[in-house]
Amino acid sequence: MTHRASNLSWTNSLASIAAVTILMLSSNALAEVKAIPLQEYASELKNLDVSFLARDLETGTDHVLEKSDLDTRHSPLSTFKIPNMIIALETGVAASPEAWRDWDPKRRPVEAHWPDEWKSSQTLEDAFRKSTVWYYRDVALEVGAQNYRDKLRAWHYGNVEVADGSDKFWLDDTLKISLTEQVEFLSQVARGELPVSGQSLAALERASEAGKAGGVTLHGKSGTGPDDLNNVDGRFSGWYVGYLRRGDKEPVVFALHVSAPSFSALREFRKAFAVKLLKKAGLAPEAL
Repeated sequence: MTHRASNLSWTNSLASIAAVTILMLSSNALAEVKAIPLQEYASELKNLDVSFLARDLETGTDHVLEKSDLDTRHSPLSTFKIPNMIIALETGVAASPEAWRDWDPKRRPVEAHWPDEWKSSQTLEDAFRKSTVWYYRDVALEVGAQNYRDKLRAWHYGNVEVADGSDKFWLDDTLKISLTEQVEFLSQVARGELPVSGQSLAALERASEAGKAGGVTLHGKSGTGPDDLNNVDGRFSGWYVGYLRRGDKEPVVFALHVSAPSFSALREFRKAFAVKLLKKAGLAPEAL
């Protein structure tokens, strides 16, 4: 082989490798996108602003509610308990899902919006299921801002903004994440691709189970907060995010974000409407 031919062969090989790399990096951009019609839900969505994205990891297909805003970042609110639970376990701040914390009402006094189930000592898993804010605020102070920034940067979680000394950065618009970023993070979780222990992911799997039917298991986490942190009587925003386990098939990951005139307007809506859209897209059984 001549020197020129050898160089040409090497150049072609590099070009082929580059083409494959670009294709891999762009695979989601090239994936099919199926729109979920908005009009048929008009009566349900009165006064609500809803965005929804579900990704079928088996086919790569994205299912998107029409007019969804997939790129604007929002506070993750209590959906942050998904990475927060993993981080608590990985850093040793919680030795296990059964890690017990005593509630100190002097240090964490009851606030007007607290449900009764928050007003007690509990475990890490309990606090995930009940969405107990005081427990995870205590965890945050022990984990520390730099640990969070390191983990969230490695996981490409939103804007990776964590204020030093803060125990509510996921609630006060410091940390923000978009629907697309939620789905991409949850894809890593559901596929076991995060660089964390299997025990931590298994703990999350147990804590997040939210329903089962027809061989499909729903895992999910809600989040809610007032748009004005000083006004719990005004507009609220909320999330329902998670994934579907489907036996031998790759999971489905999804995220729903909603803005509503009040907490009561979205409290039951978030999960129910996310599941409804998953069914509409043919991704979840009707019995779920």
